[in-house]
Amino acid sequence: MFSKKLSRFLILAYALSWIIAAILYLSGLYTNKLAASLALGLYMLMPAVAVIILEKKVYGKPLKDTMALRFSWNGWWWLAWLSPVFFALAVLGVNLTFPNIHYSPDMAGIFERFADMLSPEQLEEMKNQELPLHPFWLTLIQGLIAGITLNALMALGEEMGWRGFLYREFHQLSFGKAGIIMGTLWGLWHAPIILKGHNYPQHPVAGVFIMILWCIFLTPAHLLLRAKAKSVIAPAILHGTINGTAGLPLILIAGGNDLTTGATGLPGFIVLLIINSIIFGIWSPKLSLAKLEAGES
Repeated sequence: MFSKKLSRFLILAYALSWIIAAILYLSGLYTNKLAASLALGLYMLMPAVAVIILEKKVYGKPLKDTMALRFSWNGWWWLAWLSPVFFALAVLGVNLTFPNIHYSPDMAGIFERFADMLSPEQLEEMKNQELPLHPFWLTLIQGLIAGITLNALMALGEEMGWRGFLYREFHQLSFGKAGIIMGTLWGLWHAPIILKGHNYPQHPVAGVFIMILWCIFLTPAHLLLRAKAKSVIAPAILHGTINGTAGLPLILIAGGNDLTTGATGLPGFIVLLIINSIIFGIWSPKLSLAKLEAGES
């Protein structure tokens, strides 16, 4: 299953990303918001860099065909772009059924979450900031725009690895099995940034394992879009738009913690479980990726 070529890719992708994380943390620059953002952007691009090094420099293969860098818009592309908004709204709905969590349009929950990350002066400035629209609507608009532009481009750095290179390597594996393996590898790759508080600042160690599970739950939708759109760009749009809109539920709720709120918490898992039940109810998890792409069910 793990060919020499696949092993080379994993070693290279992990090493390049984790070296960036190590430099960021050892230098102390992770406390600088701009430096941390730039480093995280580079981190996301490293799977693509690993693919380019292997395919172009080592094996001499054209990326356009091997990575399915094709753009042919159809209904699946619309789904990739717009479905994250419905995912975020579903997460919000589920979250509001949880005890000790309540609807908070005044953003009290967001201010509470930022209290440990900002100085009192910065927090007060954030509270007094005048905006043309409620932050929920601004985030929604910005998330959709970024999801199909900058975020999609950054996510393509990851997707060329996970739904590009790995998709091709696992082409004959079943939909379900490929999803579990790919999701595990994708989730583990996040480990250094999760340990430093990304997504699960209150539970960084447990967060590593939760992130792996979350990526496993998220992978079937990415694989389905990759197969049906016949392009790695479609899952990149999905990935980028999720990154841009996943914070929507947190803007309107107060209470709970990073395990019980939001898209990467328990509500997100519940919604993803429902989505995956629908996906696997239509397309058998035993179906190979090759047959899934060919239109079989």
